[in-house]
Amino acid sequence: MGEEGTGGAVHLLCLAASSGVPLFCRSSRGGAPARQQLPFSVIGSLNGVHMFGQNLQVQLSSARTEDTTVVWKSFHDSITLIVLSSEENASELKLERLLQMVFGAMVLLVGLEELTNIRNVERLKKELRASYRLIDSFLGDSELIGDLTQCVDCVIPPEGSLLQEALCGFAEATGTAFVSLVVSGRVAAATESWWRLGMPEAVLLPWLVGSLPPQAARDYPVYLPHGSPTVPHRLLTLMLLPGLELCLLCGPRPALSQLDPQVKPAVFRFPLNPSLLERWWQPLLEPLRACLSVGPGALPNGFPLHTDILGLLLLNLELKRCLFTVEPLRDKEPSLQQRQRLLRNFYSLVSTTHFPPEPGSSEKTEDAGHRIQLPRACYLVLGPGMGWQLVALQLGLRQLLLLLSPQSPTHGLRSLATHTLHALTPLL
Repeated sequence: MGEEGTGGAVHLLCLAASSGVPLFCRSSRGGAPARQQLPFSVIGSLNGVHMFGQNLQVQLSSARTEDTTVVWKSFHDSITLIVLSSEENASELKLERLLQMVFGAMVLLVGLEELTNIRNVERLKKELRASYRLIDSFLGDSELIGDLTQCVDCVIPPEGSLLQEALCGFAEATGTAFVSLVVSGRVAAATESWWRLGMPEAVLLPWLVGSLPPQAARDYPVYLPHGSPTVPHRLLTLMLLPGLELCLLCGPRPALSQLDPQVKPAVFRFPLNPSLLERWWQPLLEPLRACLSVGPGALPNGFPLHTDILGLLLLNLELKRCLFTVEPLRDKEPSLQQRQRLLRNFYSLVSTTHFPPEPGSSEKTEDAGHRIQLPRACYLVLGPGMGWQLVALQLGLRQLLLLLSPQSPTHGLRSLATHTLHALTPLL
């Protein structure tokens, strides 16, 4: 688990299950998009061996060679997705969840009907181009981790209660129950209805907003893979400040005639009925700027973290939300990208080995809070020449993963993690 994936490549293939016709191929190398395409003979062989197994009632889900991991997954007997990764320590969990997110992205932007009843392959290929930017963001290095954890990436704004109050008031004024504030793909505040969105749309919607180029206002048709896979909704995004967007998930209203993008003083944008936006958000300009400043740090500026912490991942498994940051002591080694990879790989390891979900755990969630909770912990000290340490702690419905500097004493890892988890618990 050293400098994982720095030169590895990931290839994603999408094919029509019945005909084997390739719909698209996306690639990345070293965490950046790549133009490299696999030869058609390789694509045909990978699909052929999967179909051969199906004909014999054998489900081929994954395979591993000396330097490559391959995962297959079929959706609705219509779409086959195949991913090949030559990144070091590429786990099957990571690749399986990647395929789930990719198919979710396809449904989000094209709709399930088009994917399950393919009438015109060439037209479907063109429609799927709209999902390329979102899909490519899953293949590359990202500051987000919701694609792997299946929890919504969040930030904790300094004046969250003020923003929450304004958000609920704005939602009521616009007649829209699903409203959120998104900072670079992370949710800073949201209405109760937004938080109740199912998976994967709860992760996909803010991730989509964060992946799109900056724009003062958008009116984006989206399907909800879990809640409404065949009937589209409208995703309205309104830029309050560069990098901070107000998102509304709605039906026919607000009407398009209400959209009138214009730039106001103080770098504040009012694309929707100016008086309505001014009423709710102009008085909160400073809290909004403070929220924007949190950004990749996820935690409020000045939050007391131990000086040995280089990165952390906190998950609330009940609320399906997470905090992920590698910003502490950013001037020290390892690099931010290395920290992201280390924590992502460590999460895959502990999720499959140490903290696997218990059978029927979703049914026991309600009762879990009433049982005595004993923390479970594990730690990993990286090999020669690095010395960075990783520790994971589970207490009830929360998990905490920490990346620590070499000087942190091994015998104190559990105590440090427990103290940090208790300090973070009120935030999430």
